[in-house]
Amino acid sequence: MSASTTAPKSPISDSNIIWIDMEMTGLDPAKDSIMEVACLITNKDLEIVAEGPNLTIHQPLEKLNAMNEWCLEHHTKSGLFKASLESKISLEQAEDELLKFVQRHTPRGKCPLAGNSVYMDKYFLLKYMPRFCGHLHYRILDVSSVKILAKNWYNLDPPNKIFAHRALDDIKESIQELTYYQTSIFKPLESTSVKSLQK
Repeated sequence: MSASTTAPKSPISDSNIIWIDMEMTGLDPAKDSIMEVACLITNKDLEIVAEGPNLTIHQPLEKLNAMNEWCLEHHTKSGLFKASLESKISLEQAEDELLKFVQRHTPRGKCPLAGNSVYMDKYFLLKYMPRFCGHLHYRILDVSSVKILAKNWYNLDPPNKIFAHRALDDIKESIQELTYYQTSIFKPLESTSVKSLQK
């Protein structure tokens, strides 16, 4: 896949999209914690408007050692286990940076959260970063849902991905994946066709 396109600097816009990806110690917000978070802003055409914080959050050794086998294997291989253990960034500091970033580029309560299976990220945001979560629109743009429809309706396989399991890499792949579906499926309609659909 080609690199994401970066748009010229633009003002705060209701149509901007807030992209999030997180790496966690597991998938249960009741007992698991956030290890890493990255945030990007795109415009409605999926061009990157601003690249925001890419933060590895400190987690203690006992929390990291308690991860399941999958998380231990992948987070050790990616280097995130060591990076999280050695990080000096607290959860509160990470939330502060994320909130300041989105406030500079999006109006409160107007722009959706986007990503792959991003409902899971939203669960963790609700528990661990409620101030940041309060800035988001309640709607979600889930690339995974588009992936299912593309396969079921058009027999279109998703693009090849690296699956680095690091937040910034994964979030850029999510944007590139949605761009792939946009160019493959979502074709511009003739104005006459649009009018007939709106009747």
